Amino acid sequence: MLNYTEPAVKNGLNLVCTPGNDVEATTGKAASGATLILFTTGLGTPTGNPVAPTIKISTNTALAKRMGDIIDIDAGGIISGEKSIAQMGEEILEYCIRVASGEIVPKAVQLNQDDFIPWKQGVSL
Repeated sequence: MLNYTEPAVKNGLNLVCTPGNDVEATTGKAASGATLILFTTGLGTPTGNPVAPTIKISTNTALAKRMGDIIDIDAGGIISGEKSIAQMGEEILEYCIRVASGEIVPKAVQLNQDDFIPWKQGVSL
């Protein structure tokens, strides 16, 4: 577990302790060295990051349909029973590889959602 903006020095998955505010959280992850940010949302927060492409993953299909202009991946199939967690994981991994390879541009990048707010240690509103 990395502290906010602490550089990631190990390969693979690194978790960064961030505040609950969406933009402060993505900023801290990018500052720690994230090259892709997977942003799960149940309400459809329209946020991105100017440093690391942000892939938006909807937790439910209703949101993915309602806000299809900002959602990259609909994970609602897990809840409906149409997909297993393993199937969805494979789909997300494949999407990430295609983004990293330049084959796909996430919607946050297409929409220029370049949000950046450093976290002031303490309470965040």
